[in-house]
Amino acid sequence: MDVAESSKLSDGIPSPLWMFWKRRRYIVVFMAFLGFFNVYALRVNLSVAIVAMTEMREVDYGNGTIGHEQYFDWSSQLQGYVLSSFFYGYILTPFLGGFISNKLGGNYVFGVGIGVTAVLTLLTPLAAKAGVGWFIAVRIIEGIFEGVTFPCIHAVWSKWAPPSERSRMASIAFAGNYAGTVVSMPLSGIFANAYGWESVFYIFGAIGCVWFVLWTVMIKTSPEVDRSISANEKEFILSSLNRTEGVPEKIRHPWKGMLTSAAVWALVASHFSENWGFYTLLTQLPTFLKDTMHFQLEKTGFISAIPYLVMGILLFVSGYLADLSQLKGWLTTTQVRRFFNCGAFLGQTVFMITGAFILKPTATITCFTIAVGIGAFAWSGFAVNHLDLSPKSAGVLMGISNTFATIPGIVSPIITGYITSNKSDDEWRVVFYIAAGIYLIGCVIYWIWASGELQPWSIEAQEKLIKQQNGRKSADGGYANKLTIEDEK
Repeated sequence: MDVAESSKLSDGIPSPLWMFWKRRRYIVVFMAFLGFFNVYALRVNLSVAIVAMTEMREVDYGNGTIGHEQYFDWSSQLQGYVLSSFFYGYILTPFLGGFISNKLGGNYVFGVGIGVTAVLTLLTPLAAKAGVGWFIAVRIIEGIFEGVTFPCIHAVWSKWAPPSERSRMASIAFAGNYAGTVVSMPLSGIFANAYGWESVFYIFGAIGCVWFVLWTVMIKTSPEVDRSISANEKEFILSSLNRTEGVPEKIRHPWKGMLTSAAVWALVASHFSENWGFYTLLTQLPTFLKDTMHFQLEKTGFISAIPYLVMGILLFVSGYLADLSQLKGWLTTTQVRRFFNCGAFLGQTVFMITGAFILKPTATITCFTIAVGIGAFAWSGFAVNHLDLSPKSAGVLMGISNTFATIPGIVSPIITGYITSNKSDDEWRVVFYIAAGIYLIGCVIYWIWASGELQPWSIEAQEKLIKQQNGRKSADGGYANKLTIEDEK
């Protein structure tokens, strides 16, 4: 069922949509929002904590002597490897996460991925004190478990999200990424100053463990097995997705079609480009503000969070506008994905270059805030595009794109560490010019090859599966084709 058809259905719940607690699917969205809050809080706290861990601080030895010490004497190059180590593990599991989420249930994989990361975060101070090798090893393992989160949430949406609400539900949940960044960055600076750098990991690790318990108890694999959902809402979701309760859902992944599809590789290029700029600022902005703008630790945390606050707010706006544009018939799905994504990339290119060229505190921070903020519209493009191309294989598609999109998290901090060895203004300009150039390349590729339509290879794969299940001969292909097209939409 397409967006226009699903929009005509009703869930039979008289309460307005903003009363999310009245609708089970929006409780799933809310808990996924909190899950992604933890995903990024556990990931980005190191970006601020590492400043406290490596800064030269005054120490009063008690006999009138004042000295200077560091907790960890790490060079900028070594810090680059430490900051990127999380992604060494993260790149290994997105594809696996997309695959096993269809087998085990996206909700289980999502919960375990974040829960184990939270436990490992509690162990991070112990690992750091044991040596930088142990510290990097723990961050790599954290990345392995967090790598499954984005692909498997698409498996959750494939069970819970009506097509007419797809952009909105995904965007609200993904806004948790930026809420986690907004909260954890300033609080990490406050905690590090008040209670020591170790507290950053203890507090956010504990919060992640609490979320894991709540998610495990509250969230189910699909509406069919959720005892708390109303009969009307269950019927609405199943009807919009063309599913029948009690009928097991079989999935055939069209590997050749996916891997040779121009639309898939346009999606991969877009995801890679957005993440390059995003991870560059996410991991390096606190250090940049301290080295170039000469801000103190606590202030760098607050200022670094501002761009992600703007992006988190705009994600709600972009998701709503994307769905509205399709429901009202203003734009096709392909046009929504292309205009939102490429418009955002062009704006990010302009403001990234402008901020780097000016390199003055107020102007630069304003430009970077706008650049990150309008990235919210790109997330209503590429980030839900997997569900357009092949709903049943969306988790695997997200696994593929997120694997490539993790490469910037590994490469960008290392390159930045080498480029900024002298911490000069011109060195930092090069870092941001590179990010702007990659945005522009991603914009061109996505504009040319992107699609928001259900792909022929996805339909064909389900046709073959239905024929096998029903034992039909080739003469029955017309009926199987009709079933499959409706089932996929």
